[in-house]
Amino acid sequence: MGKYTIGIDFGSLSGRAVLVDVKNGEEIFTSTYDYPHKVMSKELPDGTVLGNDWALQHPQDYLDVFNITIHDILKNVSPCDIIGIGIDFTACTVLPVKADGTPLCFLDKYKSEPHAYVKLWKHHAAQDKANRINELAEKRGEKWLYRYGGKISSEWVFPKLLQIAEEAPDVYNDMDFFVEAADWVIWQLTGNFVRNNCTAGYKAIWSKKDGFPSNDFFKELSPKLENVIETKMSGEIVSIGKRAGFITEKAAELTGLNKGTSVAVANVDAHVTVPAVKINTVGKILAIMGTSTCHILLGDSEKVVPGMCGVVEDGVVEGFYGYEAGQSCVGDHFAWFVSNCVPQEYFEAAKKQNMDIHQYLTMKMDKYKVGETGLVALDWWNGNRSVLVDVDLTGLILGMTLHTKPEEIYRALVEATAFGTRKIIETFNESGIPINEFYAAGGIAEKNSVAMQIYSDILNLPVKISGSSQGPALGSAIFAAVAAGSENGGYDNISEASDVMGKLKDVIYTPIEENVKVYDKIYREYCVLHDFFGKENDLMKRMKKIKNDVSEI
Repeated sequence: MGKYTIGIDFGSLSGRAVLVDVKNGEEIFTSTYDYPHKVMSKELPDGTVLGNDWALQHPQDYLDVFNITIHDILKNVSPCDIIGIGIDFTACTVLPVKADGTPLCFLDKYKSEPHAYVKLWKHHAAQDKANRINELAEKRGEKWLYRYGGKISSEWVFPKLLQIAEEAPDVYNDMDFFVEAADWVIWQLTGNFVRNNCTAGYKAIWSKKDGFPSNDFFKELSPKLENVIETKMSGEIVSIGKRAGFITEKAAELTGLNKGTSVAVANVDAHVTVPAVKINTVGKILAIMGTSTCHILLGDSEKVVPGMCGVVEDGVVEGFYGYEAGQSCVGDHFAWFVSNCVPQEYFEAAKKQNMDIHQYLTMKMDKYKVGETGLVALDWWNGNRSVLVDVDLTGLILGMTLHTKPEEIYRALVEATAFGTRKIIETFNESGIPINEFYAAGGIAEKNSVAMQIYSDILNLPVKISGSSQGPALGSAIFAAVAAGSENGGYDNISEASDVMGKLKDVIYTPIEENVKVYDKIYREYCVLHDFFGKENDLMKRMKKIKNDVSEI
């Protein structure tokens, strides 16, 4: 029999597991489990009401992913032929736990306490805490700030932890660790508590050279956080590509895997996808396109890039500096539009043509010439991650009239996400990190050829597409093969495993010259709106404040 690894991608709404043949990267079987608790943004399971910009999850859903999907996979292969398992997670997704790993939300006393649950990456209710961290770091001249483009995000560890310390001090005092969900699930499989260097570097202000910010910084931020590193954030930090441990007897019962199966150190969904598309050198940027988009590229030196989400040595592939940027709303705002702005007749027409609504809108928007809609939009429905790093920014569409059709708006939203990506790429280029190839992964990249041609035209770059519909899960399976090692039928490094197991589609989208010329004109207008609303005028924030003030009455 062959040798296989399992990669599990913990997304925003579900967990997806893929069984991969180590010798050629073939994906044998895929199993998906939708989280029963979904994303809790309005209330907890017991009805406790949540505030604005909250996004929570329930850790039991993650354990159920292991139980359901792996048992499903093992209907197709013997556990004796599984040499390793790897996982990736949305980040920063964090939870407070006791010393033995028990989540506080599992305890009866905290079932109605929102701060005891998992804070999903898109939990933005700690923006005021992020603002304080940024202001203090800038005032003190903290050198770590430049590694994150001059601002950290409310999505990261310390704004969320500070929110707990100030709004739920009992939870803060009772927790022994504040841990990434990625590391927590590995803990449940191996019995070993290790933190991965990827989330530590990109989301917790840690660096291989300097470690975490000083106790003095945290003390000035809040006396409650003076010893936060030694207490809530303690734990060994281990590099991705290493082995975290082995399946325990308890985990074997949960999953059906053999005790002693190798388990890779946890990883992040975007970063882990890089080897899945065979990227192992500089000059290539990967966009993982889902509900949001994360952009990852490799560099051979450390540079300051405005608005980047982070640069981490060995954070993506060993031997390189891994750079991250991102857009907070991509698939999410297509979904928002479909759910709120598309008339019923469009759904009926789509059904008659055996299409889903996104396919139908894409077909209709493809009939328009570039610029024919007269619309330009800002892609900030969920704030701006890069390059402005401001979750309080909101969406905008300019140019609508009484004649504007749904498909025109849909096209403008697609174009807006591509303009946002172009802004990110130009910022890297201007900062001394050249980009000459664009790769895309995720459902949008795989399914929407019209959108990918729009991206190619707007970016004026060829667009290459991941050969797997489960890029993060495949990447996790590749890291699992490295964790197992060549002595067990795997590989000794990521580059070697990537060359064999990574995949790209044969199709490459190339820019159409006449489209590029028109999009250059529209992009200049996008930049005017981008700078006015993002840098020069806080109208969006003033309107958001009015909304929040009224909501609290």
